[in-house]
Amino acid sequence: MILNIVIPDRLIGKRIDSAIAMMLPDYSRSRISAWVKSGNASIDGNRFKPKNKVSGGEIVRLAIQQEKTNAWVAENIAIEVVYEDNDIIVINKPIALVTHPGNGNWNATLANALLYYDSTLSKLDRAGIVHRLDKNTSGLMVVARSAIAQKKLVQQLQTHKISREYSAIVYGHMISGGSIDAPIGRDSRSRVKQAVSETGKNAITHYRIINRFAHHTHIKVILETGRTHQIRLHMSHIGYPLIADTMYGGKIRFPKKANERLKIALKTFKRQALHAKKLTLTHPKTSEKMSWKSPLPKDMQDLLIALQKYDAL
Repeated sequence: MILNIVIPDRLIGKRIDSAIAMMLPDYSRSRISAWVKSGNASIDGNRFKPKNKVSGGEIVRLAIQQEKTNAWVAENIAIEVVYEDNDIIVINKPIALVTHPGNGNWNATLANALLYYDSTLSKLDRAGIVHRLDKNTSGLMVVARSAIAQKKLVQQLQTHKISREYSAIVYGHMISGGSIDAPIGRDSRSRVKQAVSETGKNAITHYRIINRFAHHTHIKVILETGRTHQIRLHMSHIGYPLIADTMYGGKIRFPKKANERLKIALKTFKRQALHAKKLTLTHPKTSEKMSWKSPLPKDMQDLLIALQKYDAL
């Protein structure tokens, strides 16, 4: 697709890539910069650098090409599609599935599955993925099917306009809900962990009680920000780590006089008790507010039953 745009005088002095991005709000500045660097953008037939300044009245010719943006391989892995249209796909991610390829996990990820489900996603950054869930966190995720949809969904995430509600089961008998405002940064002692740090990025988590048990609590968690491991770290930070979260919660904790049934339930629960239960967003094309819910997976339901039966004794 060929686009010809005229840079107006009101943008004189700005970087040319920034000016083009302002004229084409449906495309990200990074993507526009890539077009400029690759020679797919020209002024009067001449190439230019993204950092060049606008003098006013330039006619920019853009040759927009749809090309593969990653080398990830499509793999026939079953995924549960909750909703889809021409612009988005909403999926219910199972446990034990990494979101996208990375160190130690270059195959058998959600991204590989998505590329098999829809080969056109290979033309998008990160196969259209706009947010992630940890490997052993289950639940709802949204994936973009176009560059425009991806940019708009990312903007919604950045401005906290996408609502993500989680269900979690934590150690400890909580008295009331509350909010956690504690910045998060990389743990200086471990490259795979996060830590609460004064120099970290702003992170806010809200939690409400769904049900209390003798030594555990079932809670609803709503993210205001979306830092890596945010819920897991924040709940541990206030003394209520997620059940089976060995990274932030340590070893299994058995209540005093716990019966064998409860001990077995806690021993056999092998992943952090966290599920992305509800997702609400504004559709990137129609501007319609949309919402989806996902029921608790069987392993969390079984754990709640075991906790209820222990309380009933």
